[in-house]
Amino acid sequence: MKNIIILIRTSFTFICFIVLQIVCAVMLIKSSKTHDAFFSVRINEVTGKLNSQYSGIYAYFSLKETNRQLAAENAKLRNELLSNFVAPDSSKKMVVDTTIKDTLNRFRKYIFLPATVVANTVTLENNFLTLERGSLQGVKKDMSVVGPEGVVGTVVDVSDNYCRVMSILNRKSSVSAMLKKDNIAGSIDWDGKDPSFVTLKNIPKSAKVVKGDTVVTSNYSAKFPSKIMIGTIAGISADPASNFYTLKVKTATNFYSLSFVNLVYNVRYAEQLALENKLKPNE
Repeated sequence: MKNIIILIRTSFTFICFIVLQIVCAVMLIKSSKTHDAFFSVRINEVTGKLNSQYSGIYAYFSLKETNRQLAAENAKLRNELLSNFVAPDSSKKMVVDTTIKDTLNRFRKYIFLPATVVANTVTLENNFLTLERGSLQGVKKDMSVVGPEGVVGTVVDVSDNYCRVMSILNRKSSVSAMLKKDNIAGSIDWDGKDPSFVTLKNIPKSAKVVKGDTVVTSNYSAKFPSKIMIGTIAGISADPASNFYTLKVKTATNFYSLSFVNLVYNVRYAEQLALENKLKPNE
């Protein structure tokens, strides 16, 4: 308190000057429409700039919530895609199916569920992600995972509220893929080296492959919907000992910055897997 009194005494003249200047400015503005208009414009400009700065800062700190909302919206839009539905067998006189249908009486085949990435490895030979969504929220083992740019991986373990995903950047991962332009199929593997590239194998040399060709998931994948983006051809190697190319693929997904993904559930996956496993002993 004593210091405040001393400050007022030593700066009394300056403080009085500032107060009088403010009083004069207010009186001048009120007495003259010209000055009123001039100062109103300047005040509005300053206020606008301050509001703009505040909005920018607020928008930056709310990016996480914005991304969460976008992921939820993307999942909703993906669930409405026509490619997630298949037409019923018209040769049947009666079809009883509890699967959700669209307005054209087509059965839903894929369901998309948004999830938050809470852990992610990229630099190991066998990389995994952890998602904050588990069995209580509809997650099942073997569900595929896609991000905003493309393929991410496959669910390998599930708890009540979390699930573990084997990334395509994993030496044990294998995804059925194809060249988008002509549907020639192969398989995507990772050599455990550069996280920005995977390898597309089993593409025959008869295929016309050029750098920049798009690689997507194939129609043979039971886990992934077909034509989900994987990446683009960045390098072409012809193995002289075989009739196949080994293609270097630049991944569409940036695994370093994954925050939100979608889990994809194939409603008919269990049925397809059971049939394929049943037929294997007789092959």
